[in-house]
Amino acid sequence: MGDKKMQVIKRDGNIVDFDQSKIEIAIGKANKEVKPSLRASKEDIKEIVNYINELDKKRILVEDIQDIIEEKLMEQGHYELAKKYIVYRYNRALIRKANTTDQTIKELIDGESEYWNTENSNKNAKIVTTQRDYLAGITSTDITRRFLLPEDIVKAHDEGILHFHDADYFAQNALHNCDLINLEDMLQNGTNINGVMIEKPHKFLTAMTIATQIITAVTSSQYGGATVTMSHLAPFVRDSYNRYLKKYKDRKLTSEQCEKFAKEDVLKEIKDGVQTFQYQVNSMTTTNGQAPFLSVCLYLGETEEYKYELSLIIEEILKQRIEGMKNEKGVYITPAFPKLLYVLEEDNIHEDSKYYYLTKLAAECTAKRMVPDYISEKKMLELKINKNGEGNCYPCMGCRSFLTPYVDPTTNKGKYYGRFNQGVVTLNLVDIALSSGGDKDKFWKIYDERLELCHKALKLRHERLAKATSDIAPILWQHGALARLEKGESIHPLLHGGYSTISLGYAGLYECVKYMTGNSHTDGGKGKEFAIEVMQKLNDACSAWKEVEDIDYSVYGTPIESVTYKFAKCLKKRFGEIKGINDKNYVTNSYHVPVFEEIDAFSKLKLESDFQKLSPGGAISYVETPNLQNNLEVVLQVIKFIYDNIMYAELNTKSDYCQKCGYTGEVLIDDNLDWYCPNCGNRDHDTLNVARRTCGYIGTNFWNKGRTQEIRDRVLHIDNKDV
Repeated sequence: MGDKKMQVIKRDGNIVDFDQSKIEIAIGKANKEVKPSLRASKEDIKEIVNYINELDKKRILVEDIQDIIEEKLMEQGHYELAKKYIVYRYNRALIRKANTTDQTIKELIDGESEYWNTENSNKNAKIVTTQRDYLAGITSTDITRRFLLPEDIVKAHDEGILHFHDADYFAQNALHNCDLINLEDMLQNGTNINGVMIEKPHKFLTAMTIATQIITAVTSSQYGGATVTMSHLAPFVRDSYNRYLKKYKDRKLTSEQCEKFAKEDVLKEIKDGVQTFQYQVNSMTTTNGQAPFLSVCLYLGETEEYKYELSLIIEEILKQRIEGMKNEKGVYITPAFPKLLYVLEEDNIHEDSKYYYLTKLAAECTAKRMVPDYISEKKMLELKINKNGEGNCYPCMGCRSFLTPYVDPTTNKGKYYGRFNQGVVTLNLVDIALSSGGDKDKFWKIYDERLELCHKALKLRHERLAKATSDIAPILWQHGALARLEKGESIHPLLHGGYSTISLGYAGLYECVKYMTGNSHTDGGKGKEFAIEVMQKLNDACSAWKEVEDIDYSVYGTPIESVTYKFAKCLKKRFGEIKGINDKNYVTNSYHVPVFEEIDAFSKLKLESDFQKLSPGGAISYVETPNLQNNLEVVLQVIKFIYDNIMYAELNTKSDYCQKCGYTGEVLIDDNLDWYCPNCGNRDHDTLNVARRTCGYIGTNFWNKGRTQEIRDRVLHIDNKDV
């Protein structure tokens, strides 16, 4: 033997000194399971220990030691004992895999888990409804890891090579990611909620109330975001107007009086309907333990017949969102939901446009409440071309995931509402770069291997959902939210042919490119060229898979809220800390310009528009701004730039509130990543109302250390002067 003691590499990667007593204990336990005459003697055990010692290895795997024990016992003629040892070894493996949830559940309930306390900035882990969802999620994750996913996927997930999203919902084959709810079908043709028939409403207020009930039921039957559009509610404004008009005509009033009073009444009903909608959406709790993760589309171009009525709804929604919602202290603050999606078009983008007044109202709302976000009809029509050669404009599902263009075979027109996403697996681009050591040939080889691993994981998502029938969520599949299938009918056909998408996510393009080229992907030269190559490879892979399987794989700029921190920790563990690459507690979201890189708003949006084209399954860009409530002209100029240059973007403003001193403005983050009021120094999260953009949507329940550092590092992309 050498001077140094042999070391053992355990299953978790930790290295410990060789301890022969553990072998003696293990064989001793197996000895007790056989007759005395069949047991190994102390000399037999010593012989095995000596053999292992005499190997004179510096390091040895624990599995190799166990293999040697089995072989030596059989060589000694202890066949029955060897069998018992194998069973013992197998049972120990089961024990290691079993009961993995106990400690996690205890930490959640005791409020001691950093992960669960900051897993979702729209969920409060202290509340019983959220805890109930998380408890189910912990169990689902455990089942997923032990029984549903192969070891290579679990290992890659744990090491941060990829991220298998929403494992806490994967155990149920019934759940999908996000969708566009077909409110038009459900309201016009009726629906069914919890076995209760809901017939077509005859007035706007009733339609808005039913819409919130539908939204809650739908979002309780999925785990991602959902979007509805107000154009589906506009016809009911006319119904209400006609009812009021008839009432006044029956009273024999003049035509002028009838129209005047009917209009006053319908405007009051719109105000009440929008208020009902906003209160319901924010006060209801889904089975996910949070308010419905909802976006609302405001798109005048979706209807010609009811455009006027729609404009009245949009105006009222913007006015009420500008006002905000009262917190427990009765102070108006920025609510997280619903997210508003305002579509920019010829009818509202120019000063002389008919509905430009709505865009000015939207700018005021953005400056104060961070929404709406902006979709450019002009750019979307250029990018989303269906098989008929027609450009289509439609909202995202939730915060940033977009459906691919699709033509309904029954109408030969584009169809979007009623479609959905099957799920997401995200590839860590930074890990590929660091694994290659900077060697380009090695990089592309590893990239191919990792893509196929993601493909394997995505197919598992698809295959699990393919087992579902319409009975598992009648509101979705039988009563119009996504389909009108028969009872017991399989949803499998809706997973093929482009009706739904499945998403290949990606993270850390900046760090990947920086490591491989020495440049940022914002350089306009070799950095950007390499970044485009990396992005194109994602798209080529999705196209190849789709061609073979008829499944609509799509490249998705993932909103990695908690994963940004997980990936960063994994990269440090695997590669150490590399300055300028993985020396922070986060990796950069998707294709974004890194938050700390100085760049003006217009250059940022223009640059990122090139990458949005290569992220068709989901993407959003943003610019970070100071308080612009007194400088709306700047907001409007940014909005107009978005219309001409990029498909989907948002402005990140700040409107926080300290309940202790009444301060309104920006709550700050110190060097220890702790939030504090700059006016009174308050650090109590329970009395600080903070709203920040988190990967496309607004979070209000604080974040993990990685995301908090990312928020702190954000530089302003626009100043508070005229542009």
